[in-house]
Amino acid sequence: MKLHEHQAKEIFAKYGIPVPEGKVAFSLKEAKEVAKELGEYPLVVKAQVHCGGRGKAGGVRVVKSEEELEQAVNDLLGKVLKTFQCPDGKPVNRVLIERATNIDKEYYLAITLDRSKSKPVIMASAAGGMEIEEIVKENPEAIIIQTIDPELGLMPYQARELAYKLGLPVREFTSIALNLYKIYTELDASLVEINPLVLTKEGTLVALDAKLDIDDNSLFRHKDLEELEDESQIPKLEAEAKKYGLNYIKLNGNIGCMVNGAGLAMATMDIIKLAGGEPANFLDVGGGANVEQIANAFRILMADPDVKVVFINIFGGILRVDRLAQGLIEASKMVELRVPVVARLEGTNVEEGKRLLQESGLNFIIAEDMWDGAKKAVELAKQAQ
Repeated sequence: MKLHEHQAKEIFAKYGIPVPEGKVAFSLKEAKEVAKELGEYPLVVKAQVHCGGRGKAGGVRVVKSEEELEQAVNDLLGKVLKTFQCPDGKPVNRVLIERATNIDKEYYLAITLDRSKSKPVIMASAAGGMEIEEIVKENPEAIIIQTIDPELGLMPYQARELAYKLGLPVREFTSIALNLYKIYTELDASLVEINPLVLTKEGTLVALDAKLDIDDNSLFRHKDLEELEDESQIPKLEAEAKKYGLNYIKLNGNIGCMVNGAGLAMATMDIIKLAGGEPANFLDVGGGANVEQIANAFRILMADPDVKVVFINIFGGILRVDRLAQGLIEASKMVELRVPVVARLEGTNVEEGKRLLQESGLNFIIAEDMWDGAKKAVELAKQAQ
């Protein structure tokens, strides 16, 4: 789950990480009130969206008067901001108003998980700011990476070493790095990032931006954070799937996938690619899905206009195949089957499940195995183009 910048900064401040003085606004009226509270210009108006590249896209504006503030807020609020990272754009329903910072130099600092090592890493660079992605791509040595022993945590000497390498005030940087790691561990984050971390002309360090992603699997421990989620930033179908406990991610292809189990779902997408097709989504209905969940999953697939064929790949263990079949039949009563459906079914009560589908009178195509199902789905998708 992603948090907005203003939410992340509120958390940073609680952990003693310096951030610019500012406040979120949901309307022009609120923005003007925040500007009065802050007292003087220049101020910075920042669109709050779950997307990088805002600066280049005009989502960050420095304003020097109330007229410029009004223009910036009107340009952003209620609009869709498109960036190079989010070409389809994200709706802007709030803006962050902050005091401008006297920037001397920009740096990068982040903590995340290195899956190849199964350990967290802290990353820092003297090349922070809007161009960090391009700089690191062209010159990987521009970023310094240190592995963190999860039993010991981030050690002060590691933070001090980074400070020396970057040429930053050691005490201040060490405090920020250690507090950043506290946030990472105590809030079960998957990513904590400051880009840029700026050295001001006054010689202080400030987190000018803040990114905080929380592991979805830990949200049962963080109900206060779960309430902060902005569903307007999530694709509509993904938000709908979340209501029903379904794991759904929209992709760019045209073959809708319904699978039980994340590993099988990944294998299904791979075999579709191998057969020459493109998956339209990742959808894991889970091992213990009931008829209602299956029906809702099917309805979500049918709601995607990009889907030209559905490939159902189910191994029935906890989820019996006959229960799946009944769910699909019930779903067909709720949603028009506008595309062909290929079903590869194996497992508990598989013969009964196949019988139910074959006798349903609906447009279900039974596959012999995964490869047969993938080939049939790809061929049908090509015919629909």
